[in-house]
Amino acid sequence: MLEILTRITEGKGTMQDLDDLEELSRTVKANSLCALGQTAANPINSTLSHFRDEYIAHIVDKKCPAHVCKNLMEYYIDPDKCIGCGMCHRGCPVDCIHKTDYVAPGHKMTSWKIDSSACAKCGSCISVCRFGAIEQGNVEHQNRGHSLSGRGGLDHPRSRQGLRL
Repeated sequence: MLEILTRITEGKGTMQDLDDLEELSRTVKANSLCALGQTAANPINSTLSHFRDEYIAHIVDKKCPAHVCKNLMEYYIDPDKCIGCGMCHRGCPVDCIHKTDYVAPGHKMTSWKIDSSACAKCGSCISVCRFGAIEQGNVEHQNRGHSLSGRGGLDHPRSRQGLRL
């Protein structure tokens, strides 16, 4: 069951995995000889019945609605809030933050952009940004019509309660 849950939280799950989880949990409950074994699958059964939509979001949409699954997190720099100071770039240990050609109205320097394919999702960029320019969201919201020449991407971890192993 742990392997299946890990696949799902990494964005590699399939709808068949949900069926397999249900079958495994029923089998464990029915065939365990001790009370501990009979209740071991209760967390799986409970989350499947109450949070099935979150499982489906992980599998179908490759998104974590609770924003806790590291492999499914998406962060981006809002080019309108970014003043171009470069603190996020200097704080990035993997050098995945690059300049764009966009200068937001009222700002003097070009904004920055996160390359999600190179991002280690360590959190250092969001911790050094004093302007709230690094946000969590969907890729569709990232490029709001701006011409961005830098490499693209989203990533950065923030923690909230959600589907965890």
